[in-house]
Amino acid sequence: MTEQAAAPVPHHAGPEPMTGAQSLIRSLEAVGADTVFGIPGGAILPAYDPLMDSTRVRHILVRHEQGAGHAATGYAQATGKVGVCMATSGPGATNLVTPLADAYMDSVPVVAITGQVSSKAIGTDAFQEADICGITMPITKHNFLVTDADEIPRVIAEAFHIASTGRPGPVLVDIAKDALQARTTFRWPVEPQLPGYRPVTKPHAKQIREAARLLAASRRPVLYVGGGVLKAGATAELRILAELTGAPVVTTLMALGAFPDSHDQHLGMPGMHGSVAAVTALQKADLLFALGTRFDDRVTGKLDTFAPNAKVVHADIDPAEIGKNRAADVPIVGDAREIIADLIVAVQQEQAAGQTAGDRRFDYGQWWEQLNAWRKTYPVGYEAAPEGMLSPQQVIERIGQKVGSDAIYAAGVGQHQMWASQFISFEKPATWLNSGGAGTMGYAVPAAMGAKAGCPDTQVWAIDGDGCFQMTNQELVTCALNNIPIKVAIINNGSLGMVRQWQTLFYNQRYSNTVLHDGPENDGRGPAAGTRIPDFVKLSEAMGCHALRCERPEDLDAVIEKAMSLNDAPVVIDFIVHQDAMVWPMVPAGVSNDEILAARDVRPDFGDEND
Repeated sequence: MTEQAAAPVPHHAGPEPMTGAQSLIRSLEAVGADTVFGIPGGAILPAYDPLMDSTRVRHILVRHEQGAGHAATGYAQATGKVGVCMATSGPGATNLVTPLADAYMDSVPVVAITGQVSSKAIGTDAFQEADICGITMPITKHNFLVTDADEIPRVIAEAFHIASTGRPGPVLVDIAKDALQARTTFRWPVEPQLPGYRPVTKPHAKQIREAARLLAASRRPVLYVGGGVLKAGATAELRILAELTGAPVVTTLMALGAFPDSHDQHLGMPGMHGSVAAVTALQKADLLFALGTRFDDRVTGKLDTFAPNAKVVHADIDPAEIGKNRAADVPIVGDAREIIADLIVAVQQEQAAGQTAGDRRFDYGQWWEQLNAWRKTYPVGYEAAPEGMLSPQQVIERIGQKVGSDAIYAAGVGQHQMWASQFISFEKPATWLNSGGAGTMGYAVPAAMGAKAGCPDTQVWAIDGDGCFQMTNQELVTCALNNIPIKVAIINNGSLGMVRQWQTLFYNQRYSNTVLHDGPENDGRGPAAGTRIPDFVKLSEAMGCHALRCERPEDLDAVIEKAMSLNDAPVVIDFIVHQDAMVWPMVPAGVSNDEILAARDVRPDFGDEND
C-alpha cells in the first residue's frame, strides 16, 4: 500500500496559533484527506466549526455512524487512499466498532476520528463517555488518545502513516473535547515518533532464490493469490509472473480483480463456494505459492487436510501471518510488489539455467491437462429458475454483462455476495468491494456510497440482499442529498438466503426465523410484491431515489438498461427472485475440501492420480 501523499499546507509556512479543532482540520488537509464521512455530536462538535470553512475537505453527513465507517472503507478500497470517518463520543464512537472490525479483518486503511469527553472527566462515567480506545484495541492496527492540543498534528500524521503502510488497517484517533477547544500552535511538517514501527518491504534475496527454485522444480504448482496483492498494487507484476511461469492462478474472495477472470490461467476463486477446479487444484498441488494471503478457514476448510502434499512458499507483508495457520517451507516477508518483481528476475534466471542444462523446469503440461479436465467437467453454473420466475444468478450475471468490467461492484454478505463473486467477471483491480473477513451484513450500500464519492466518474453498483439492505438502506438518503448516484440491485428472495440454505441442507428444512416478508410462502417468491413489508420501491422513492421493480425474466434487460440510464439520483431495483436457489459449489463447514459438492448430492470423483 502506498502511503497517502501529503498536500501542501495553505497560507502559512511557519507556526500558527489556533484551536486544537482548527489544528485537526489543518492536519487533515496536510495529509491529503479530501473526504470525511461523519455525524457531529457534543464531544466532536468543536471540530465541526472549522470543518465548515475548509475548502479542501468535503464532509458527507451520513445517517448512522456505521454508514460512515463502511463508506470510509469503500472509499479506501476503490481509491487506494486512506478513508476517513468521524463520530462523537459514547454511542457515536461505539457505532464505528463494526466497520472498524470489518476494515481490520480486510486490511483496509481507515482513520477514524472520535470526540471524547473532556480529559478531567475521563474515567468518571461522564455523559456519553466510552473507552473507545480500549474497546477497539483488538480491532485496530493502532489507536491514540489525545488530551494535549499540541499533539494533534503529529498524531494525525502518524495515524495516516500507520494506516497506509505495511499491512494496511484502521487507526483510531480519540480526542478529548478540551484538547479540541484549547489554544495551540500548528506546526507542519511534523516528525513522526514511531521507533518501533518499521515495516519490512524488501524481501530477502536468499528466500526469493529458493522460492524460484521450488517453482521451477514443481510439477503441480498453484499461485494462491490474496488481497495483499491488490493492496500492494502488484497486479501487473502478478500477470507477468503468471505468464512467465505458466502456472495456474486462483484468487481469493478478497483478491478478485487482481488477475483477470477471463485469463486462461485463472482457475477461479478457491474456498467454501469456490470453483471445483480452484479448490481441487489447491488440494492436489505439490507447491502452494501463497502471495498476500492468510490461509483463511473459508479457503482451507478443515486445516489439517488442506493441500496435504504441497510445499508452501508464503509471502506476506505481515510476518505474524506466516506460519500462523500453515507452516511455510519458504517464508518471505515483504511488500508483494517488490517480492513478485524480484521473483520475476529469479524465475528468468532459473529458466535460463534450465535451457542450458536441458532439463524439465517449469514443465506443467500434465498438470494443465488435469486442470482443464476439471474446468470442463465441473464449470460454475446454476439451474434455471422455475417457469416465469427470476433466477438470482441470472440477474447478477446479466448486470455484470450489461454494466461491464469497468464498473465498481460492492456486495453485501450472503448468497448474493457469492453469486456476485461467481457470475460477474472481474478484470481489473479495485472493482470488487465486499466484507470478506468479518462478513458484515449491511456493508454494500454505504461502501458503494464511499466508492462513488471517491470515484464520481465510475459507475458503482451495490449488489445487496433484502436482509442486508434493511440494515443500512438509510444511507440512500445521504446519497440522494449529496449527489452520489449509486445503483442498488436488491436480490429479493424474501428471506435470509444463506441461512435458509443451511437450514435446507443441515436443519431438515426447519426455517426458523429466516422469512423476511409478511406472509406465508406460496409460489417460491413469497407474497406478491405489493403485499411485502417493506415495499422497497416506495421506501426508496421516499428516500429520494429512482425505484424500479423486476419480477419477470423477459423484463430483466430493459430494467437494467433503465437503471443505467438514470444518473441524476440513486437508483434502486427490487429484483423479485425465487427463494430456493442455492450457492454451488459448496464445501460444508468443518470438513475437508476433498468433500466439495459441485451441486446438491454431487461430489466430484477426482481419483488418486496426483496423490
